[in-house]
Amino acid sequence: MADEAKAKGNAAFSSGDFNTAVKHFTDAINLSPTNHVLYSNRSAAYASLHQYDVALSDAKKTVDLKPDWSKGYSRLGAAHLGLHQYQEAVSAYKKGLEIDPNNEALKSGLVDAQSAATASASRARSAQPPNPFGDAFQGPEMWAKLTADPTTRAFLQQPDFVKAMQEIQRNPSKLNEHLKDHRVMQALGVLLNVKFAHGGGDDMEVPEAETPSSSKPSQSSKEEAKKPEPVPEPEPMEITEEEKKKEKKEKALKEKETGNAAYKKKDFETAIKHYTKAMEIDDEDVSYITNRAAVYLEMGKYEDCIKDCDKAVERGRELRADYKMIAKALTRKGTAFVKMAKCSKDYEPAIETFQKALTEHRNPDTLKKLNDAEKAKKELEQQEYFDPKIAVEEREEGNECFKQQKYPEAVKHYTESLRRNPKDPKAYSNRAACYTKLGALPDGLKDAEKCIELDPTFSKGYTRKGAVQFFMKEYDKALETYQEGLKHDPNNQELLDGVRRCVEQINKASRGDLSPEELKERQAKAMQDPEIQNILSDPVMRQVLVDFEENPKAAQEHTKNPMVMNKIQKLISAGIVQMR
Repeated sequence: MADEAKAKGNAAFSSGDFNTAVKHFTDAINLSPTNHVLYSNRSAAYASLHQYDVALSDAKKTVDLKPDWSKGYSRLGAAHLGLHQYQEAVSAYKKGLEIDPNNEALKSGLVDAQSAATASASRARSAQPPNPFGDAFQGPEMWAKLTADPTTRAFLQQPDFVKAMQEIQRNPSKLNEHLKDHRVMQALGVLLNVKFAHGGGDDMEVPEAETPSSSKPSQSSKEEAKKPEPVPEPEPMEITEEEKKKEKKEKALKEKETGNAAYKKKDFETAIKHYTKAMEIDDEDVSYITNRAAVYLEMGKYEDCIKDCDKAVERGRELRADYKMIAKALTRKGTAFVKMAKCSKDYEPAIETFQKALTEHRNPDTLKKLNDAEKAKKELEQQEYFDPKIAVEEREEGNECFKQQKYPEAVKHYTESLRRNPKDPKAYSNRAACYTKLGALPDGLKDAEKCIELDPTFSKGYTRKGAVQFFMKEYDKALETYQEGLKHDPNNQELLDGVRRCVEQINKASRGDLSPEELKERQAKAMQDPEIQNILSDPVMRQVLVDFEENPKAAQEHTKNPMVMNKIQKLISAGIVQMR
């Protein structure tokens, strides 16, 4: 609250409204009575109103509260000088210079005070008779009377009138020079408590003091008497660095808000103008830079966006800014790179920038942008590498190696073929056969499934998949695969042979023809199958199995249920259940 009142006082002082400034500084002092800066500022305001007695009181309070503050002695000297207490003014300025020898305001004030003291001594020696109206202009009472009168109070806001009254106060003989100014005549009437007729100032003269012929002052004394006494000029209000910084931030934030409003309206040029202004006012907030970068991004000026993002990162690190702000700038830079990308290589700087952003702050939006960029890069690479003709050539090379039983070399050629044409089901089928020969059954199964996915009518895909499942001793699954293939190619001999082999193995288990080792191996493998686990954990199926063993009549009813019999068949194929 005290700071708010102080700020209002400073604003009033700057606009020349010294009475309002005094009011606000007084309010601030009531809230913070030990703040020496407030007394100093009010002293300056009183001095501007030529109320030097109260200015002196505030200056003394300032020095009492902060004896080691040079500004207080500057206020003290100015108040003494306004009261024509020249020696006290000289003493105050000298004390201030002891604290701050390089203070220009104190040096200037000391020179003025010493000059005034010298001029005053010279006038005293010249013993000039007093001007008839001289007493009316002496002391601070003159300014108090002029302030109290409604008419002359308005004149005090006019610099030329104040200057004229100061000249007359220093040298009453100067009155004749200003008698044509009706404001001076009005002021003279107020000071003498006399009402002059309007416009009578042109014919009126004030007699100058005559110098006795017996005692003419020397030429040097006359010159000294003519020198005007210095009048203390009020110094500007004391504003702390913290207040200056706060004021700058407030101005910059207003510019930012105006820029934000323009951005929402798609008025990008205006937004850039205000963000730039905010950057000039306050260079300690990188959000102004990142906001301008966002505008450039919307405008398609990607190079300018990247430059601003780099500037934001560099300045942010200097200021030790929030890591989230650094990450935001890097993410925006990566987005600009993505917008500029025309080939797969163009995505590399974007991916690198997104990765840097994630090291600063793991933001979900940045992570998504990284994944999208990597995906787009991969797709472009495939498009750039796509060549069906070379793909066929590589597949043929693989076939030759397969015939020669060079399975690793065949895999390399089939892989290159798929890179050139990732939509070729034949290459997947052939590579699945190689993996089967090499014993890499999971890889073979994956390729066979991809082959079927690309072309569900391609019978080779089913024979490859069925063969892999057969070698993995998943006979029931292999049987299903072969049967699915026969739907598309009913006369395919490989598929028919596959069905026959699977049935033989399943029947062998159901007849109990397996050796103890084979049975144990098949059961262990079956227990790892999630489908078998679900069947065995089903309470209904467990009761069915008990009925088959203990209740033939109930078992007979279960055989009429296709779903139950399908599950029983799976258990038989896995070697879990044997029929006797």
